[in-house]
Amino acid sequence: MSEMQDRVQLSPSWKSRIGGEFDQDYMQKLREFLLQEKRAGKTIYPEGKNIFQAMNLLPFEDVKVVIIGQDPYHGPGQSHGLCFSVMPGVAIPPSLHNIFKEIETDLGIAPASHGYLRSWAEQGVLLLNSVLTVERNRSGSHQGKGWERFTDAIIHRLNSEHSGLVFFLWGSYAQKKGSIIDSSRHLVLESVHPSPLSAHRGFFGNQHFSMANAYLRDQKKSPISWELPALSKEEQLMVK
Repeated sequence: MSEMQDRVQLSPSWKSRIGGEFDQDYMQKLREFLLQEKRAGKTIYPEGKNIFQAMNLLPFEDVKVVIIGQDPYHGPGQSHGLCFSVMPGVAIPPSLHNIFKEIETDLGIAPASHGYLRSWAEQGVLLLNSVLTVERNRSGSHQGKGWERFTDAIIHRLNSEHSGLVFFLWGSYAQKKGSIIDSSRHLVLESVHPSPLSAHRGFFGNQHFSMANAYLRDQKKSPISWELPALSKEEQLMVK
């Protein structure tokens, strides 16, 4: 393992598969870009320790569902490395609010009182943004810097080494990843993005959550409980 790989805070099951990406020129350029941004006094989200949180919470072997987002939330205290998720105590963003509405319509589960999706990750849902960092208050500011190639490598590994995964591709940005996925080996569910700008054009009523669980059962895998549990005492202490 190279010195670069050794410094990255990434769980062994993932590092053994995609660790080599950190030695590629594009990732070294991305690292230098992030360092320059920080030297310039810019605030980058999420915190460094949470950049790879989606993978560090979920071993490669345990992935069952993949939800692909665009880039992290760019407001203070929101992003913690899981797409669509926010930290305890942070207001539920509009897209996640619409996700909860669709879950209620599809499965009869009342909307959660918080937007902390860690329990989904712990059950096998990889909540992966296509771009893993963003500058404060500047949505899309780190697109085209190399993260897309890195997350393509993740999707490629999942596609080739797993069978029977469910991929949620919501919106055109996430659907670009679809070209990597073999739909004969996996279930690929596509719709418009849950953003308020588009949700009424096909996200509401897509029934992706029930379809995913039915497919997982067919694959002899346990379904996902999409109902978020109440925050634990430890999680409540995170509320600022």
